[in-house]
Amino acid sequence: MEGRSAECRGAPAAAMIPQMSRRGKFITFEGLDGTGKSTQMRKLAAVVWDAGHRVIETREPGGTPTGEKIRKVLLDSSTAGLAPLAEMALMFAARAQHIAEVIEPALAAGSIVLCDRFTDSTEAYQGSGRRLGSEAVRELHRVLCGNLQPDLTILLDSNPGASVDRARRRNKRTAKGGARSHDENRFEQETRAFFARVHEGYLAIAAREKGRVVMVDARGTPAQTHQRIVEVVRKKLRV
Repeated sequence: MEGRSAECRGAPAAAMIPQMSRRGKFITFEGLDGTGKSTQMRKLAAVVWDAGHRVIETREPGGTPTGEKIRKVLLDSSTAGLAPLAEMALMFAARAQHIAEVIEPALAAGSIVLCDRFTDSTEAYQGSGRRLGSEAVRELHRVLCGNLQPDLTILLDSNPGASVDRARRRNKRTAKGGARSHDENRFEQETRAFFARVHEGYLAIAAREKGRVVMVDARGTPAQTHQRIVEVVRKKLRV
């Protein structure tokens, strides 16, 4: 799964002062690998920063030193035999640390947090893809994550087969030459049936969470997708 480590962009001091008195906004990006989540998150971060807001860019699994170590275990193709329940437990371990160390402090300080994946990914990949069920994921989220919910989730949707093929090519290029620390191919080795279940899981979440999740068609150019996302964010959050 793609993404980048936590990063803070500071806004001009005058713009930062009023933000400290109110809670920030939490925006997550979801979808299959290869839909352009990381690219679109960076583009939105630039727009939000230019509007005078403090921005934190982060990712899951990861976002903290502990989370990045867990990410390597979860995504490296050399990790074999990991039980689905163990996989889900590791996802939540990284997430609980991420919330405590990065997300909650940033929101409390009035920042806008942009996160590449959150619990919706666990529900889609482990709940649907691994057939562990949505209820188990949602209950763990309530217990381990304090039921923290994004203010807005942008679900990038495209053809599952094309997205996964694109992700496979990207990850193989990254790992070329035996750079094992950059090998994130483990999920891309799954079957098309697995990714079809993940896609259906995302559609089910979008249908259930209509007030929070907005599906954005990612089949066009990156510029077209970016424009759709900016329109959604401005309409929903007035950012």
